[in-house]
Amino acid sequence: MKRIMSVSGSFYPARAVEIERYFEHFSTVYEEDNVLPAIKSRAVIVPHAGYIYSGYSANIAYKVLENSGIKKFVVIGPSHKIGFEGVSLCNYEVYETPFGDLNNSSFLQKALKEKFALSCNPEAHMEHSTEVQFPFIKYYFEDAEIVELVYSYADSSSLSEIIDYVLSLEDCGVIISTDLSHFHNLSNATRLDNICLEAVQNIDIAKLHSGCEACGKLGVEALLISAKKLGLKAQLLDYRTSADASGDTQSVVGYMSACFYK
Repeated sequence: MKRIMSVSGSFYPARAVEIERYFEHFSTVYEEDNVLPAIKSRAVIVPHAGYIYSGYSANIAYKVLENSGIKKFVVIGPSHKIGFEGVSLCNYEVYETPFGDLNNSSFLQKALKEKFALSCNPEAHMEHSTEVQFPFIKYYFEDAEIVELVYSYADSSSLSEIIDYVLSLEDCGVIISTDLSHFHNLSNATRLDNICLEAVQNIDIAKLHSGCEACGKLGVEALLISAKKLGLKAQLLDYRTSADASGDTQSVVGYMSACFYK
């Protein structure tokens, strides 16, 4: 069974050549500005808006992940369309992307399903927070295999246990999807977003709950719990808002990317 693209042509271009132009442009900017850290990371936080707004931030995280040499990923994102209890484990065999099909990791899927008693809520998986990651993964890791997890009303500690397990496998990585504050003016957006940035940078869970507005805050918290347990360090990679692309400073969405490493 194939997961068909649901937001191609809106959140990201439907044609591979157009997406590739984005990625090549971003990479040129990184090289010119010398912003790519020489870090090997298996856990990142990425945004999930349209590529015109947040693609630069996401792409830098995937460039860092590329250094890891791994090709199995668990992609974790919040549900925007429906509410449900817990975490849904997608049971698709392949995921359609403009760069070709991305394969499901049958090993990871089976292991997570059995170890954490996860089931699939099919309605949860036409979800843009995870789907916008798939073209990045297919482009940078041609032979990659993934598992897609979407959560709604879930427990961050339980999600952290899943992350702990994935990171215990040397050839696997974790991709946490979230945007930051939504629809404040630029001044308020940056104030609220700085709380999130500080929480991530310092792996400070209490700070995360002192005003951070993020649609994927539960996933971020789960990763911070795991990072603290595993003794990981965090590095912020990029922060920007929709105003950087649109010029609209009155109704702003914030975006960040970060990586975690030993």
